[in-house]
Amino acid sequence: MSTSRFAGVVPPLVTPFAPDGALDVASFERLIESQIAAGVDGLFVLGSSGEVGFLTDAVRSEVLREAVRIAAGRVPVLAGVNDMSTSRVVEQVRLAEFAGVDAVVATVPFYVRPSLEEIEAHFRTVAASTALPLFAYDVPVRVHVKLGHELLVRLGVEGVLAGVKDSSGDDVGFRRLVAANRAAGSPLVLFTGHEIVVDGALLAGADGVVPGLGNVDPASYVRLVAAARAGDWAEAKRIQDGLASLFEIVFQAQGVSGEAAGLGAFKTALQTLGVIESNRMAHPVPALEGETVERIRAIVEESGLLVR
Repeated sequence: MSTSRFAGVVPPLVTPFAPDGALDVASFERLIESQIAAGVDGLFVLGSSGEVGFLTDAVRSEVLREAVRIAAGRVPVLAGVNDMSTSRVVEQVRLAEFAGVDAVVATVPFYVRPSLEEIEAHFRTVAASTALPLFAYDVPVRVHVKLGHELLVRLGVEGVLAGVKDSSGDDVGFRRLVAANRAAGSPLVLFTGHEIVVDGALLAGADGVVPGLGNVDPASYVRLVAAARAGDWAEAKRIQDGLASLFEIVFQAQGVSGEAAGLGAFKTALQTLGVIESNRMAHPVPALEGETVERIRAIVEESGLLVR
């Protein structure tokens, strides 16, 4: 598949759970249909927002199969293949291939803490194991390594990597990556995962965005990207400011893990909107409840999403 198909808005989908902890397929289908109806350009499953680190291979496989089935070729499906070592990542690639996804997205191995040379060998090995486009997932908060732009661009020039999902939160680093990629002839498709400064990233030269908040309000991200492509930066900023206000939902929980506060807020908002049945999290992460839920619902109501 040509990498030209990968651009625009590609939300990293949450994984809705049934009471027994299994995938809630009906909720997952409503989520995907709401995304496609909003005009997104792709779907990213089994990323951080999908609670991939908590899921067994059986559940990962089900998520992949259902995402491909529901999308039905209308938009590409990108699959996270993150794991602790290169050999385990390659096994995740096999699951993704069997499900029929359109691209795979891999982090640096975690737990084994590889050197720079080992990181390069990792991406080369993963790329050589599949005909699918491979995106590097730069997320230091998860793997404790920041991917350098020199390595990424070199692997792009050599055809090892098709692109980068930058969730580093390092805007200086992303700007340097964009500049280096452009100087090399733009071999990489560059996505920002920094959902609150998407307007700035697009202005700098990003090809698209993978916003966790896009689970809740994909249509605004679609409009933001459209405004940027049209050169209407005032409109892009206006939309981004609205999304920043909605993002306040992730700051409403106190004294819980980042998983519970951030992803829990997305799930609570989606439950409020009637998209998913429950805001359950993967065990042992608690679901948000009580006054926290009420505060999140108030922000969602104020955003106007309930009346769209």
